[in-house]
Amino acid sequence: MNRRHERTRAIAWGLALTALLAVLIVVGSRDLAHFDAALVGYTFATLFATFGITYRYTMWLQRPPTRMYWRRGWQAFFAPRSLLANLATLARRGAVEVAANRFIFRRGFLRGAAHWAIMWGCLVASAITFPLVWGWIHFETVPGALDTYRTFVFGFAAGDFHAGSLLAFIIFHGLVWASVLVIVGVMLAFRRRMIDRGAAAVQQFGEDVLPLILLCAVSVTGLMLTVSYTWMKGYAYSFLAILHAVTVIFTLLWLPFGKFFHIFQRPAQLGVAFYKDAGARGEQARCRRCDAPFAPLAMVRDLEAVERDLGFKYELHNGRAEHYQQICPRCRRAMFGLAQGALWAAPARPAPDDTSRT
Repeated sequence: MNRRHERTRAIAWGLALTALLAVLIVVGSRDLAHFDAALVGYTFATLFATFGITYRYTMWLQRPPTRMYWRRGWQAFFAPRSLLANLATLARRGAVEVAANRFIFRRGFLRGAAHWAIMWGCLVASAITFPLVWGWIHFETVPGALDTYRTFVFGFAAGDFHAGSLLAFIIFHGLVWASVLVIVGVMLAFRRRMIDRGAAAVQQFGEDVLPLILLCAVSVTGLMLTVSYTWMKGYAYSFLAILHAVTVIFTLLWLPFGKFFHIFQRPAQLGVAFYKDAGARGEQARCRRCDAPFAPLAMVRDLEAVERDLGFKYELHNGRAEHYQQICPRCRRAMFGLAQGALWAAPARPAPDDTSRT
């Protein structure tokens, strides 16, 4: 597949999902009847982010290694003999590895706490903000009971709650709790990057510092809006609203291009785990040199196929149809050492005699 065809396919997918989201916004807001025109900037930013994320994700999936992992992951997950067990494993890994961030906590408690707080703060904020911006959720007072709100989802009534209830306090301050979580996580992450010399040595502004600044700016400006209308009688609210909108829109526009893209890549790791599980249960490849098992045979064959797609030639020209990937890592190191020893033992070639030249 050439690059031009890959880009065309990615653009087509990006346009299709962006158009689908636009249609869902129109339908979910009842022909824009519940769409707030003041939030149109947020909406166009999310549409652009949808196109950018889909385009980049499609291009990423078309890379030979990613395409192979993607295909094998789905095949392993939907294997008829293992489907029920895979569903249970998916729920467990989704809760432990993704929701609880165990894979990050293994690298350090504070690092895991920072990642967990940022992740859940962003998830809660997104779950509240996007449906409200797109008009999928709105609230109305109940006729005859002005102290009671009715929630509408896609235009359908979904329940009532009293304005002074604990549920109302949690709902209307959901973005506050999300902002606090994000700020705590960002401060922990900045602390690590300031005192951990290893992290400081390899960090880059665009990949490591700018995302934290954007998250902090969005959260702080959002909290400032709450402070303004709660305790300051709306002082500077218009300016703060514009400032908050700028930070949010910039973050959404930057979403497909920076480190935040790993948010959409990370769930694919679950498929890789199922692929590895299937490989561990299957036939193992045996080293052509020492005959010891060292890796799943299916993975070795897939790796050979990916290398051919990438144009790498690792076939061994020894009179037999063998490949370098069929040698275990231990024997590769041994062969490398033997090759170096053979070069040292080979007789030295005579240096050219410059004096004989005319």
